[in-house]
Order: sequence, then structure tokens, then C-alpha cells
Amino acid sequence: MPTSHTVAHYESQTFDVQKFRKDFPIMNQQVHGKPLVYLDNAATTQKPLSVIETENRYYREYNANIHRGVHLLSQQATKAYEDARVKVQKFLNASQPSEIIYTRGATEGINLVAQTWGRKNVQAGDEILISAMEHHSNIVPWQMLCEEKGAKLQVIPINDAGELLMDEFKKLVTAKTKLVAVTHVSNALGTINPVVEIIQYAHSKGVLVLIDGAQSVPHVKVDVQVLDCDFYVFSGHKIYAPTGIGVLYGKLKHLETMPPYQGGGDMIASVTFHKTIYAKPPHKFEAGTPHIAGVIGMGAALDYVSAIGLDRIAAHEHELLVYGTKVLSQFKEVRFIGTASEKAGVISFTLGEIHPHDIGTILDKQGVAIRAGHHCAQPVMERFDIPATARASFGLYNVKEEIDVLAQAIQKTLEVFA
Repeated sequence: MPTSHTVAHYESQTFDVQKFRKDFPIMNQQVHGKPLVYLDNAATTQKPLSVIETENRYYREYNANIHRGVHLLSQQATKAYEDARVKVQKFLNASQPSEIIYTRGATEGINLVAQTWGRKNVQAGDEILISAMEHHSNIVPWQMLCEEKGAKLQVIPINDAGELLMDEFKKLVTAKTKLVAVTHVSNALGTINPVVEIIQYAHSKGVLVLIDGAQSVPHVKVDVQVLDCDFYVFSGHKIYAPTGIGVLYGKLKHLETMPPYQGGGDMIASVTFHKTIYAKPPHKFEAGTPHIAGVIGMGAALDYVSAIGLDRIAAHEHELLVYGTKVLSQFKEVRFIGTASEKAGVISFTLGEIHPHDIGTILDKQGVAIRAGHHCAQPVMERFDIPATARASFGLYNVKEEIDVLAQAIQKTLEVFA
């Protein structure tokens, strides 16, 4: 088994993708007798040994509940848990650790804001503004809130390239708008949205902004103080961390006024049968025993990508995007869905009349893992009048040779349906 590389190992190093690949043990296997080509990173990323070993070490050496115990193991676990919060704070450049709330993922982060800030601040007749390219996780919670409160959900349209129509966005921001909630990077299209412009305009009208960063944090350097967003969410498993762990960033002034999301242990200052006094953020929003190992593992993942450098990762993935687009363009049957001028490493496409599920199945037999379906973005599919797409998405460990294998598998698919 290869030894995971340390942070110091990668400082001042060139982007040696073959060296990085050795950090991911899952890459050293075959699928249906073919070498694994993993191109489903927008769904979830693989985990480096440093993350796997960190999580394993927690369970082997200092497994204990946090914040509650005076014994050594509990103190060690608590320190590792809170040290990870500081790592997230620095990763996002939040002003303080108390602005970092642990969740199960981006989905729970959005629901937390909807059910706390939203319930307190949204009234009948108010409007919440989202975009036509949102993941279901940034649609359904707001629909639920609007139904409960008698508010209205408004939608920013997109053009045929999969880009927001910013003039329409500005028209939709009115005195009734309470919140703008948009994705930073579209999971279905790869579009990188102009979130700085969105936030600045919304704030000029007194409107708060939530950014869904599930697809952006693995590919784009995020500075929440520069963005000046009110809320930012992401999922650990999309940035080489364990599943079941995520983050909600919120400006402290908002978090302090928001009611708790759930009640239970660890989110209180004191409890009697007559009254409960809640803890201050972030613990006010973290009821019960959390995913301690996942949090610590996420800290290791952020160490890993930070050591390599997000700018370098983004440049590598952009090379793959350009190369992949060129290679797949050679097939006259390929129709790209999402051709924005600013894109992350996502290629979403259809292949003539072949259903994407059939494409995905045949590619799987060739060892190529992609995602086929509506990508939890059914309104996007409706906008382009298609049922689904095939989607190849890149991570830091992917190489151009894997795109060549993808192209060969697409050729095989065309031959099967000829």
C-alpha cells in the first residue's frame, strides 16, 4: 500500500498528477476487467490515504464523545474536532470559527437556513429568488418554506449556453425579495456563476444571499469575506472528505439571531423543565453527537487540497475540460449541454437518440464511471427539453489518457446502437 503524502511533501512541487494518483488507493483496481476510469467527481470524490488514515486513527486511538468528557480520550477528540473547525474557517477565510456550523452536507445547510432564518424572517407576500439551474437541494427547501409562509418562489432564467440572464435577475430583485439563493457552480452544466456581482447587487437592495458551494469548493478558491455572502454551504464528500459531513458558513450577526434548528444535547447552555437557554453559535446549531470522525477526516481533506493548491488543481482540471471538450467534439452525435464561457470541470452531453442511462451502462462495462440522469436538476433538463444527460466530471487525479478511454467507450456505445 502506498504511503500518503504529507502537506510538506507538496509545497513548492509541480503538479505531478501521477504522484497524486498514488494517494488514492481506489484507483488501483479494475471494473469489469478494465482499469477504473473514475469520471463522476461531481457526485462524489475519492478519498486520499491521508483522509482514510486520519479517520481510521480516530477510531483506533481516541474514539470518544466530544465536549462532555473530562477524560483524556474525550479531550483529544474534542481538540481534533474543534481544530477542524478552525481549518474550515481558514479554508473559507471566515472571520472566526463560530461562523462555521457542521452539518451532514450542503443539503442540510440549506434546510437549516430555510427552517431557522427563513421561518423567522419570511412572511406572506415575500419572495425568494433562485435560479433555473439549481440542484433540487436549493429548490425544495424554499418551496416548502414558501408554501408554509404564503411566500413566492421566483426563478432567474438561463440562456441556451446555461448562463444566468443577469438583466432578468436584476428585474426580479424587488422590495418583496427577502433572499437570493443560487449555486456557485452548476452540477448539471458546470457553469460558474458571477456570484460576486449577484451578491453586490442583492446587498444594494437590502437582500441577503445564500450561495450553494457544493460544486465550487473543490475547484474554486472561496473567500467568504471577499464574496461578502451571508450564507455559504458545501459538502465534504465532494472535496475528498468523508460522506455525511458538510459546512454552513453564516455571518455571525445572522447566526446569533436565528433560532436553533434542532433541540437536544450540546446545543444548550442550561436546561430546566421551565426554560432552556441555548448555547451560542456554532454549538446552538449542532444538536446531538455529531459525525466526529467525518469532521476530523474533513480537516485532513482540506489540509490535503490546500497543500496541493486549489489554483493548481483548478488549472489542471481546466486543461482536462478543454481537452475533453475537444475530444468529444469529434463525435457528430454529441450535443453538449452547458457551454458557458466560465465553466468548471464538468462535461454534460447527450449522444444522439441514445438514452443517457444506456450510455452510462455501456461505459461502465468499459471501466468508465460517469453519471447518467437528471443530476437532481430536473428543471435544467426541462429547460433544454431532454430527459437526462451523461456527465463526465473531473478531479485532481484525472488524466488526459482517461478522457481517451472515455472517447473509445463512446465509440463503442455508438457501434452498439448503430
